[in-house]
Amino acid sequence: MMILAGDIGATHSRVAAFRAEGNKFPLVVEKIYESQEYSGLADIVGNFVRSEGIPAQSGCFAVAGPVRSGNAKISNLPWTTIDSKELAKQLNLKNVSLINDLEAYAYGLDSLEPQDFVTLNPGSEDAEGNTAVISAGTGLGEAGLLWDGFRQHPFACEGGHTDFAPRNELQIELLKYLLARYKTVSYERILAGPGVKNVYDFLRDTKRAQEPDWLREQMGAAKDPPALISQLALEKKAPLCEQTMQIFVSVYGAEAGNCALKFMSLGGIFIGGSIAAKNIPPMKAPDFLEAFVDKGRMRGLLQDVPVKIVLNDDAGLLGAARYACLQKAFGAAQWG
Repeated sequence: MMILAGDIGATHSRVAAFRAEGNKFPLVVEKIYESQEYSGLADIVGNFVRSEGIPAQSGCFAVAGPVRSGNAKISNLPWTTIDSKELAKQLNLKNVSLINDLEAYAYGLDSLEPQDFVTLNPGSEDAEGNTAVISAGTGLGEAGLLWDGFRQHPFACEGGHTDFAPRNELQIELLKYLLARYKTVSYERILAGPGVKNVYDFLRDTKRAQEPDWLREQMGAAKDPPALISQLALEKKAPLCEQTMQIFVSVYGAEAGNCALKFMSLGGIFIGGSIAAKNIPPMKAPDFLEAFVDKGRMRGLLQDVPVKIVLNDDAGLLGAARYACLQKAFGAAQWG
């Protein structure tokens, strides 16, 4: 059986065709599109189907935003609302499912191998229970996986848009700075690519770190300022960038700990997204894990929670393909 799957983000949209072979999904073909260059999901997937000639009957597309009754609006794209039934008609497919991108990511975890993870905290040897995923990229996504004693059941949430809670005087000043820019300050305003730049701007504008002329010139010419900031921090070439990533990592650890408590994720926390995967050394530094466990009376509980970074970029695509197979296997109606 051939399945269309997509991981549709505000920056890039990855569309692929997979063969379904039990719990494995061999990749047939994949293409990456610049999301902003297209008018909508039908435009992207239609281009893929026409160019590749894939004989698929069903598909599942993971979108960066909430899905309600088969309809979705991607949070950081100017596209109109995506309707799964209308999309199926446009693409001439029998079934199309839309799910949240982090829900798809959660479905994809079972398809990964041990080498696809980097352990930040081994946790308890007999860790078992719910798990959760948190992923910082263009935005901040979160999802839970409910453990029923036999298997995990992924579900979506929009936890990345909850209010940012500062943990020290410096973060209180960061919150005040961001409130001058935004009506509300969610964790996504910090824990995402644009959030890295927000933290950088805060440190520069409040004179807590100096921006030398050479750095100002590079930032002005950079196509991807957050990537430049993390690169210079890794190379230890700019104290301003190093301090930016230190704050980012600490806030990331704190919110990952919040996820573990809210979802009671004693089975583990998985850190997804390109930012974590490309910044392993600062993620392994003490700031992340200390912020993760620093929850007062819950410290001991969180010390037992395994924490791992996911290195495989295909988790969302694989999860979308797996979801499409489950929908076909159980004859379920479209749902998000």
